[in-house]
Amino acid sequence: MIIVGVGAGTGMLTEEGIAKIRAAKLIYGSDRAIELAKPYTAADTEVIEITDYKALRTLPEGAVILSTGDPLMAGLGYLPGEVIPGISSMQVAFARLKASWTNVAVVNAHGKSHASAISRAVADAAAGHSVFVIADPDFSVAELAKALTAVSADMRIAVCEDLGYSYERVAEGTAAQPPEVRSKLFCVVIGY
Repeated sequence: MIIVGVGAGTGMLTEEGIAKIRAAKLIYGSDRAIELAKPYTAADTEVIEITDYKALRTLPEGAVILSTGDPLMAGLGYLPGEVIPGISSMQVAFARLKASWTNVAVVNAHGKSHASAISRAVADAAAGHSVFVIADPDFSVAELAKALTAVSADMRIAVCEDLGYSYERVAEGTAAQPPEVRSKLFCVVIGY
């Protein structure tokens, strides 16, 4: 199988990813990933929305699996087969903030323990790293900000929402005055 990163939003598919999608006879993906790949999907290609992620390991060898962002950034890159990279939300977030990501720590809070993610993010920020947090809709930026005040009340925090879409939003603040979250699709950048 081929795992294709479709990017964080519209217009972020690579040429290599587009070529794999155009040649595919069978595509699997989430609703959002399928929508991002739709302009490049042939009319005769069978497209199936993923409902059981555990069954993905048993798909046919020629199947193309769509993964939002980059497959190896908390995506489907763990599956066997070729991986075609995509533009990740981290790349887009740091570009929007015009911040370097050469010293970044990545914390995955999506579907994971938020308390553990906050603890790790605070430790990484205290160690001098910029931190990229992959959030889920229930992640509390307010709780993260409160914990970060132990490092510095002036620690910069950005909430990056719906990256790659026409309605994307980047809001900046500090640990003392954190930005508000208005979307279910967001990530957080700390100490950039």
